[in-house]
Amino acid sequence: MSEDEYSATVLGSHWFSGPPQPEDAVPDRVEGSVLRFGPGVTAAMPAPFPVTAPPAVQRRGSGGWRRYTLAAVVLLAVLAYLGWQRYGPSLGVRDVAVSVADPKGPGCDATADVVAVVRTDGRPGTLVYRWVRSDGTQSQELTERVPRGRKEARLHLLWTFHGTGGYDASARLQVLSPGGQSAATQFTYRCDR
Repeated sequence: MSEDEYSATVLGSHWFSGPPQPEDAVPDRVEGSVLRFGPGVTAAMPAPFPVTAPPAVQRRGSGGWRRYTLAAVVLLAVLAYLGWQRYGPSLGVRDVAVSVADPKGPGCDATADVVAVVRTDGRPGTLVYRWVRSDGTQSQELTERVPRGRKEARLHLLWTFHGTGGYDASARLQVLSPGGQSAATQFTYRCDR
């Protein structure tokens, strides 16, 4: 191969073997199995110039929290409002009135529709109530879900009568929760066949 010809193998081989070393070259020092030749800056030698770190850019301590203060206040206000709606004051009963749909009372073998109107404060909640009749019977505990904004709940008792004769009847609504209010009405069942 002539000198003008290029050979990657020949060119690359001196990278592996390094430049030729004189026969009498002595290493500067031996560190473990590492031999160091020639002058060079080692970790043990001081730098020829002072090395200083650039001063850190100081952030203004108050600027960071001011940026998020408004967002934090709005978030807390929304959470407080939602918590107040969910866990705040619940349904309140203002007034209870009971009447019969037909003031004359039921006729022969008919059903009386007793209606209770419970007026509330418009907050959401659940009414727990019971009907007590003058014949000695009472209903189990019943519930009525009142949505937000509705200020009135109508509760019905259907009482069926059979036979001839008359009976002076009364029905009482007891609101068990919330509150403890009650109201009653009276009517007469009459059947003269």
